[in-house]
Amino acid sequence: MNNTVDTIDLEDELYEHFRFEVPKGQAALRIDKYLMGLIQNATRNKIQTAATEGNIFVNDATVKSNYKVKANDVVRVMLTHPPYENHIIPENIPLDIVYEDDTLLLINKLPGMVVHPGHGNYTGTLVHALAYHFDNLPMNSSERPGLVHRIDKDTSGLLVIAKTEAAMTHLAKQFEAKTSEREYVALVWGNVVEDNGTIEGNLARHLKDRMQMAVFADPEIGKPAITHYKVLERFGYVTLISCQLETGRTHQIRAHLKHIGHPLFNDERYGGHLILKGTTFTKYKQFIDNCFKALPRQALHAKTLGFVHPTTGELMRFDTELPQDLQDCIEKWRNYSKSHGTDEVEE
Repeated sequence: MNNTVDTIDLEDELYEHFRFEVPKGQAALRIDKYLMGLIQNATRNKIQTAATEGNIFVNDATVKSNYKVKANDVVRVMLTHPPYENHIIPENIPLDIVYEDDTLLLINKLPGMVVHPGHGNYTGTLVHALAYHFDNLPMNSSERPGLVHRIDKDTSGLLVIAKTEAAMTHLAKQFEAKTSEREYVALVWGNVVEDNGTIEGNLARHLKDRMQMAVFADPEIGKPAITHYKVLERFGYVTLISCQLETGRTHQIRAHLKHIGHPLFNDERYGGHLILKGTTFTKYKQFIDNCFKALPRQALHAKTLGFVHPTTGELMRFDTELPQDLQDCIEKWRNYSKSHGTDEVEE
């Protein structure tokens, strides 16, 4: 049975599934019709969906389904999963299991662990660990055992894993219907002026950097995404915030926060690994370097997860402590802001 998988802030790349060089003499033809004649079992609807999601490239630029191919065009179809899945060999990797019953389990994922196999990560993933510790987990729509949702490699925090087909379907529907509760804690660059707010904007692959997601004003590009945020603590040059996800898109929090000018602290992919606020003093640069060493990843933790239990109907809510590396970084900023008076509003 295939089930919907919700994509929460993924560590995804795009992988080439098909590549065609348009031959000389090819008359102008819509790309959806062109690809239908070349890809076995491809429907026009699937091709149009791929184009809408930014997965069809011509000469390294994304195109819409009404683009007309011409001679010498290089057409590539890029998807978020490899063209083939490697055989999963179970690996005895310890898991921090927060809760478990016959239907599901909750895992507190450590930073640095990749959730599922992909380009460059064919061993040591959460899926390999699940295959060792559990038998016959149900497959999601991407043929990955147990996964209802995913978080980035360098994001820590809670994941729910389905142990039965019924649980997979029930939980996936909750994520799709936006009835699950998902709260993240993030440390971001700059002073977030408003105590709380909402970020809305369609997300799709960045036009120039396909490893990033970006916000688009055009409603026909990408998928709607909504992030609610609340300020927890201000340190002047950075702010500690809570993010509530209403939708769960690829890199949603990371892209939305960059869009409003507050990238995650030490998020290399979205520019947060640079010194974006503060002074030019050497001692300050050394302080930031020490913070980066204490937290060698983006400052994002999936702290709270809530949902209705698929079997009992009970509303379940799980909460985790912030991991030590994030706590250490926050404490450094707390002490710095107190001793250096950086709590003024940053423009």
